[in-house]
Amino acid sequence: MSAIDFFFAWLAHPRRVGAIVPSSAALAHAITADLTSASAPVIEFGPGTGVFTRAIIARGVPEHRLALIETGAEFVEKLQREFPCAHVHRMDATRLKHVELFGGERAGAVVSGIPLLLMPVKGVIALLEGAFERLRSDGAFYQFTYGRDTPVDRAILDRLDLRATRIGGTLANFPPAAVYRIRRRPARAKSNRWTGNWAIPAPANAPVFESPADFDHVAQFRVRRPEG
Repeated sequence: MSAIDFFFAWLAHPRRVGAIVPSSAALAHAITADLTSASAPVIEFGPGTGVFTRAIIARGVPEHRLALIETGAEFVEKLQREFPCAHVHRMDATRLKHVELFGGERAGAVVSGIPLLLMPVKGVIALLEGAFERLRSDGAFYQFTYGRDTPVDRAILDRLDLRATRIGGTLANFPPAAVYRIRRRPARAKSNRWTGNWAIPAPANAPVFESPADFDHVAQFRVRRPEG
């Protein structure tokens, strides 16, 4: 698929495609930096023209150990031709929890090219829930973003007990992009964060703070004792 064809695909479905040109090789290198042959099997969301797919294979993941989840018919045909051994599924990634992959074996990584910032909240939650149901306990979800902040809202991360860490990015992409790794929060990080803090009662779904800086907003609260 040429850059012009990709541009017309974006014109037809701007929220689905998310960018007017395919992702660069530099971004593909950055988003797959953690992957090795031990990451297999791997699930890719929104592979499009296969830029990330080729980078995943170059990291040592066998083609037959890849599940490519794509909704665009124009992309699916190209993926089936270029990666005949991969498992190409034409489907919405938010429906992943309803599909069995790799005979029930859990994946080591999900690499996402879907523009999460353009999705409704319910769609993002469904997509992440499905992804982590298919990931093993030490698995990770990799997402890039053109935004200045995390690609997943903090409230969604808190709800799903996930944490996002920026692991890289590149200026050699249009537009420039940052890469995040999203993982389950360790059990110990979810316990006793609010214990003994009488000034600030624990909310029903207390967020997990990752660094002292995250407590800055808490410092704004003061308990006023009755006068007299």
